[in-house]
Amino acid sequence: MASINDFSYKEAEFTKAALSALESNAGLIGHILETQKIISPDYRADAVIELQAGDQQYEYIVECKSAVDRKIIVANVKAQLEKLTPKGLLIAPYLSAEMADYCRTVNLEFIDAAGNAYLNAPGLYVFIKGLKGLTSQTSIERTTNNPTTMRMIFALLCQPKLLQASYREIVEEADIALGAVGTVFSDLAKRGLLIDSGKKNDRKLLDPSRLLNEWVINYPITLRPKLNPRRFRSPDTNWWKDMQFDGLDVCWGGEVGAQRLTKYLHPATQTLYIKKSAMATELPLLIKKFRLLPDPEGPIEILEKFWRSSTENKYQDIAPPILIYADLIASLEPRNIEVAKMIKERNIDNAICKN
Repeated sequence: MASINDFSYKEAEFTKAALSALESNAGLIGHILETQKIISPDYRADAVIELQAGDQQYEYIVECKSAVDRKIIVANVKAQLEKLTPKGLLIAPYLSAEMADYCRTVNLEFIDAAGNAYLNAPGLYVFIKGLKGLTSQTSIERTTNNPTTMRMIFALLCQPKLLQASYREIVEEADIALGAVGTVFSDLAKRGLLIDSGKKNDRKLLDPSRLLNEWVINYPITLRPKLNPRRFRSPDTNWWKDMQFDGLDVCWGGEVGAQRLTKYLHPATQTLYIKKSAMATELPLLIKKFRLLPDPEGPIEILEKFWRSSTENKYQDIAPPILIYADLIASLEPRNIEVAKMIKERNIDNAICKN
């Protein structure tokens, strides 16, 4: 059995607890075969495990999540694992009965440290929900668990060269407090995602793809709600097609940003990001010019821009590709997911590895 030294402490803790709980509640014995296994150029699994049921063995590729409290997290893990061989398995500290039911609905197998589980393989079926364990999802720290950290990681992923910048330069680009920079770097290092010797130009992200995946999953939960989102509709469904920003600090995210980046999507919704300090002046102008009407279910969403224009200056009227990708993934629309994968392959994967 492989050592789990390459695991973060928290992941190792709840993975061992989940395997122990599975043995206690379902009689299945689990072993960790390998950790941090590279499955493809784009994906490194947290672990590979084997479950033994009688004389049958079942091998799984594991994705660990510190918290599973939104359906979008389940959907993203499902999309990540569904085409893998061997099969994919979600392991977490705890899944509520609602999340367990949703995993079964989308056929995402999982086990948690409380003893809840859903396993569905030839000759093997387990479904346990509603168990309350001592380990709760809030006891496991996540790197991307607060808006400040999200802002900094976004800046680092968009501008890999910023990794070698001074703390004050990072503060300027990420628009965060100076004291937060060291905390984020320290947390990344503890989780095995960053090497930082303390010497000049010697920081390196060890797994930027994994950090990107975490950021994308947590963005709609942690940061997006803090951007004062507002929804509208317009009597003209084509209002956005020939829109000119005329020097306004505004850019497209979501489906319109994806369409302009790839030319492959016909937007049904429109997402605009406006600089926070300019919101009071620029939003009324947009409302008047395009006859926008407040509508909580409307297809037009306007949010505060949380990055500086220099973060990705080669894209003039659209948000950085990472944010467009996150918007598309958060929509859970199959047509958007396909375009999101295209953007990730074409505009993100190579860029984030340049550090």
